[in-house]
Amino acid sequence: MIMSIRPALAGSLALGVLALGAVQSGLPLTTAPGNGTPSDWVPMPDPADGGVISPPFPAGLTAEERAHLETFDALDFDVFSNQDWARLAESHAQNIRVHFPDGHYTDGIERHIADMSAWFDFAPDMNIKVHPLRIAQGNLTAVMGLLKGTFSRPMADGKGGTIAPTGQAFAVNMCTVGIWNRQGTMDEEFLFWDNRTFYGEMGLS
Repeated sequence: MIMSIRPALAGSLALGVLALGAVQSGLPLTTAPGNGTPSDWVPMPDPADGGVISPPFPAGLTAEERAHLETFDALDFDVFSNQDWARLAESHAQNIRVHFPDGHYTDGIERHIADMSAWFDFAPDMNIKVHPLRIAQGNLTAVMGLLKGTFSRPMADGKGGTIAPTGQAFAVNMCTVGIWNRQGTMDEEFLFWDNRTFYGEMGLS
């Protein structure tokens, strides 16, 4: 359920490649209010430290790109954070393939719902309420989110046992890269986060 750290480094690379492509194509990035020119650039602190909000959508997005980002906001802020799995089909195709930081993947929306539901077993207050960075280009999106919660209940260890909760809160930066179809849902989703930080925040390392 909690994945190894090494492949998570690919998340930074994937986000960087997409961001570079967006910059080269003139696509504005949703990092700060303004028109996306260098003079408007305001470096942000670490979102996990707090004080960072979701910026406005920039000018220059196509209707399709804006719709993808709006759908992704609803996915994290409403569907995921409230465990409203009946609405997951608004953003995920029925046969979606979801890639995890350790390199394994799952197929199908029902399997993905089961996986996500299991995360709330050990952190029932888990939520994503902030997207500090949102990029869209054609049928691709890269969205940085802040995953927060408290390790307050036993966690399955994958061996038939459980890990006792530490009661510690966590705030972890993560990134999701999505490939969207013409129906406005994702056919493929790539999840990236730093596992060492995740374990450390929960008091497991």
